[in-house]
Amino acid sequence: MRRIVFVLGILVGACDVALDPNPQGAPAPVIAADSAGRGIDRASFAAVTATVEPVAERECRARLRSGNCDFLVRIDGNPKAPPNAFQSLDRNGRPVITFTQAMLRQIANRDELAFVMSHEVAHHIRGHIARQRENAVAGAVLLGGLATLAGGTAADVANAQDIGATVGARGYSKEFELEADELGTLITHKAGYRPSVGVKFFYRLPDPGDRFLGSHPSNPDRIKVVQATIRQNGLN
Repeated sequence: MRRIVFVLGILVGACDVALDPNPQGAPAPVIAADSAGRGIDRASFAAVTATVEPVAERECRARLRSGNCDFLVRIDGNPKAPPNAFQSLDRNGRPVITFTQAMLRQIANRDELAFVMSHEVAHHIRGHIARQRENAVAGAVLLGGLATLAGGTAADVANAQDIGATVGARGYSKEFELEADELGTLITHKAGYRPSVGVKFFYRLPDPGDRFLGSHPSNPDRIKVVQATIRQNGLN
């Protein structure tokens, strides 16, 4: 069991849903624009957060019977952190949404920021951290058990647990991303922003393709989910 817990710590920390060791971080800096003139400054970040967070909290409380819905939205104080936005939990179980400064330099407008923020909020509402851990544990137990039945050594069993946890954790990660895209589209709209504009962020995002055990679906698949949600709900 200690082995499985150790592997889970590595896996969860590598995904865009993670346990955040430092949810407070540093004060939000002013974000410089990128070479194409894109970028979200501190005032815009604060304005979008002030609009999206209350909507996200209401949506969270409406959908969850229990759990913490008091979102903390923050900017990573490390200026060298690579482009990323992720949902995490602090040590008290409070949901935290973190944007790196490099990520904010790639976002073109407030609609895109609201969409990405709503997507990360949706990860918490849909319970993806807990579901990811459950899948990882199941995979580790399954392959570790098979290695034991096959007469494997302790090292063989440990390696099988590693592989099982990886397959288990990543097996449904693409599904989680699409679920977050769908719910994030609705939250973006309810917050007064345009998901039809926000989704254009995917047109510039490097496409991960449809790789085996990849953590994210292809950009065209994500765009289809967002556009279908917009049509089905009469959004803009």
